[in-house]
Amino acid sequence: MKLGVITDGISRDLDHALGVLTEAGLTQAEFQYIWDSEVGDHADEEIDRIRTLVNQHQVSVSCISRHNFAGLPVMETEPDSPIFLEHVDCLRRCIKMAKVLDCPLVRIMSCGKEMIIFGSNGAQDWIVSGGAWDQLLRLMEVPVAIAEEEDVTLVVETGNNSMITSGWLGGKLCRELGSDRLKILWDVPNTMYCTDVPYPDAYEHLRGHIGHIHVKDAVAQISRATVDFRPLGKGDVAAYLPDIASALRRDGYEGSISYESVYRPEEGTFEDGFRESVGVFRDLFG
Repeated sequence: MKLGVITDGISRDLDHALGVLTEAGLTQAEFQYIWDSEVGDHADEEIDRIRTLVNQHQVSVSCISRHNFAGLPVMETEPDSPIFLEHVDCLRRCIKMAKVLDCPLVRIMSCGKEMIIFGSNGAQDWIVSGGAWDQLLRLMEVPVAIAEEEDVTLVVETGNNSMITSGWLGGKLCRELGSDRLKILWDVPNTMYCTDVPYPDAYEHLRGHIGHIHVKDAVAQISRATVDFRPLGKGDVAAYLPDIASALRRDGYEGSISYESVYRPEEGTFEDGFRESVGVFRDLFG
């Protein structure tokens, strides 16, 4: 397994973030925001500068992670909707950036969440968002076709506010779209927020479909719509991490795992939170 971090969780100053990353013994840089821009919005000369820094620090780029297709209302969006086409254009720019940086993965999201997608015994008449799943498939066929054309792999993140919130839904999406160019970016605690059990449940549903992984720790109070981030190993995710790491080794997972540095200690910085957690991260997955 190849270990890294989403760099803006340390700093948007890329030179500084890469220095901290390598000092911590990690080799993989996932890019989301660099300097003043989200990936996909950088000019060619900025991408050249990014490539120079990547080479200077001798790291690899694991994933280009823009929030493509995030939040789009699935039932009000069509493949030719102007807003959807804007996201498609952003995706193409991210793919271009990924190729310049020799990056194998580009993240996409799965539109905005419809809470109840399936149901029976009358539920389908009262509370199910009828047709939402089929519409999601129609929309996702577009980026998948682009990925096949461009010979890159897309990873759909299991997002809190997205259509794909769980291991079961992620596996179902991959099977029904049936493309080798589509995998799941498994954000472990995100799936817990929809009451998914990370191991063995979510892992078994995603087996064979995992293209990239995000790890962080948190304590969630779902009834209060509240999440508190914690140092890795000190939240709700902690109990599942050793089993997940063992299963990934057993199954020969060769992809990358990014620590998502979103924990900030009181009166500290996100970099402080990273430094507090990175040793646990290496011990678990290294």
